Amino acid sequence: MTIRLGEQVAIVTGAGQGLGRTHALALAAHGARVVVNDLGGDRDGSGHSSQAAESVVAEIKAAGGEAIANGANVADFGQVESMVEQAMDTWGRVDILINNAGILRDKSFLNMTPEDFRLVVDVHLMGSFNCAKAVWAIMREQQYGRIVFTSSSSGLFGNFGQSNYGAAKMGVIGLMNVLHLEGGKYNIHVNALSPTAGTRMTEDIFPASVFGLFAPELVSPGIVFLSGPDAPSRKILVGGAGSFSVAKVFATEGVNFTPEEISAEAIAAAWPEIDGSEKQTEFLAGGEQSMAFGRLAAKKQGIDLG
Repeated sequence: MTIRLGEQVAIVTGAGQGLGRTHALALAAHGARVVVNDLGGDRDGSGHSSQAAESVVAEIKAAGGEAIANGANVADFGQVESMVEQAMDTWGRVDILINNAGILRDKSFLNMTPEDFRLVVDVHLMGSFNCAKAVWAIMREQQYGRIVFTSSSSGLFGNFGQSNYGAAKMGVIGLMNVLHLEGGKYNIHVNALSPTAGTRMTEDIFPASVFGLFAPELVSPGIVFLSGPDAPSRKILVGGAGSFSVAKVFATEGVNFTPEEISAEAIAAAWPEIDGSEKQTEFLAGGEQSMAFGRLAAKKQGIDLG
């Protein structure tokens, strides 16, 4: 099956280099017309230059595709709105949004300043909100849209010295879950990519001997899949070094206590069963947790729910 994106318009943030660049090139190779967004700053968010975005646009055009450059700061909603207006003025629609822009300001939590925490959250989480908000009404009106947030193992599992980055990257998962529910009837599919790639964001993390195994080009096919007409929704696609998997959030079955039984000591005594992974459930909406707990309580108290 060939994934065709002809006539569709994609916005890729942070697309001047690294993963964003290969995402933009891959989408263009499948026929999408691409807004190549990049502030052109350093990885800590400082500086500004249009050169990187213009270079990617030139690559896409040289290969026969269509693209325009944009230098909006995703943390500034006004600039994001202008970027979306540019796409609408140029091509009249927006079908795909890839939220890829990001910065790093790593420090241990003891040394993390409120400013460094806030700036990283502003770019990763608020930047993703800003971009999704700016295209949401357009996609609803079109009855079609594909949005991909960029998460990270630092958010899903934690990583020393990245409390700001990890919090933001887990935050986009919550945003994905809700937008999946709100966008479903409008054919807006919302997913997340948790990539591992050898880029300037990770060049001081990977040993030189394995850096080449994690080429960004090996991740971007996942973005094309999540951008396609048959894309799933509410999935966390994990990709790196040519491998792909799906990360999911599961809840254990748990233990129910009657009002007479419940205590901190009872929880401590039952902890192995509460924490046990033998019976796990993937909830598809927040209310399902309440329903599961209600069923446990009714069963414990002999109430027939029918």
